[in-house]
Amino acid sequence: MRPLADTLSAAAQTDVKPPRTLVERAYLSLRHDVVCGKLAPGERLRVEHLKDQYAVGAGTLREALSLLVADALVTSEGQRGFRVAPISLEDLEDVTNTRVMLETEALRQSIRHGDARWEADVVAAYGLLTQAEIDLAGAGSELWERRNKAFHETLISAHDSAWTKYLLGILYRHAERYRNINWRLTAAHASGRDVRREHEEIFRAAVDRQEARASLALESHVRLTHDIVKRQALSR
Repeated sequence: MRPLADTLSAAAQTDVKPPRTLVERAYLSLRHDVVCGKLAPGERLRVEHLKDQYAVGAGTLREALSLLVADALVTSEGQRGFRVAPISLEDLEDVTNTRVMLETEALRQSIRHGDARWEADVVAAYGLLTQAEIDLAGAGSELWERRNKAFHETLISAHDSAWTKYLLGILYRHAERYRNINWRLTAAHASGRDVRREHEEIFRAAVDRQEARASLALESHVRLTHDIVKRQALSR
């Protein structure tokens, strides 16, 4: 693997490997709290307060926050410190459009080039996700979120582009953040949306090697969250 590709691949693996340093541990904890909404959009992040909460020194915490700035989940205000990145319908639309553009093409390439091992991995990831959906009576839990992310990542795993996977990892976290806000404010899980059926459509088309059908199903699936949040915002 090329050095840059190796670096990007390692960065994408932070979710599945134990943190190796205090900075990485603090980064993962802070990222989780931003994505799940515990740290609210626009909230001031005071190092002197957070260093005790996350059990690290001020320097370590600043390094972790700087990594989140690179992920666009936190903003830097120069000498005034850090804030949780704001949210907006315009941002969600941009995240959605960019993710659709990258992820649907990555899925096409995976279907085109994926071998029997790729197909077996997709079947396994879909099985775990489906079981979580059945056991938990829907979506919204951390277990479901992990398996949902794994399913999406496995679908595109046969696409040989480390940059695409790295960028999609960042975009996925932003989409997850909006999903969490959406579940909390609009009860999207009870809005009539059938996420399990959406996943099944993507899965069936992928293992049947139907590129166009799979891409359309994936695009519809990704765009639905944007549509639900937008409808709720306009009705308030």
